[in-house]
Amino acid sequence: MKPVTQTKPPRRQRPLHLSAESVTFAIASLIVAILVGLVLFIWATQSNEDPILAVNRNGDIHAEQGYYYVPFSVTNIGGGTAEAVEIVAELRRNGEVEEEGQQQIDFLSSQEEQEGVFIFENDPGQGELTLRASGYRLP
Repeated sequence: MKPVTQTKPPRRQRPLHLSAESVTFAIASLIVAILVGLVLFIWATQSNEDPILAVNRNGDIHAEQGYYYVPFSVTNIGGGTAEAVEIVAELRRNGEVEEEGQQQIDFLSSQEEQEGVFIFENDPGQGELTLRASGYRLP
């Protein structure tokens, strides 16, 4: 009688088996890593420049139903962000302020432009119209 030798069955390699959970986890981890990297990059390269605001009239003054509409734009040409940007329009005749209006732009980041319209009861074409930024708050 021959001695019985046990032989092990050949070892089979397991196929690479990716579950839906592991694929989802890998994709979510990659997205989070990219977002964290972008935030750190923006933080590291952010300039400490002040906002510089430029206010300009856009287009022509037009009249409708007894009111005069003056379109304008405000652009932050500086490096920093401005919040609560105050824009003032003054209509002067004979050196006296006849009418004035104020508007507030909530948020203006670097190189961003916002548009708006001032509405006057008197014709701005018959006087001296001044548009300017009167202040802002730093975030």
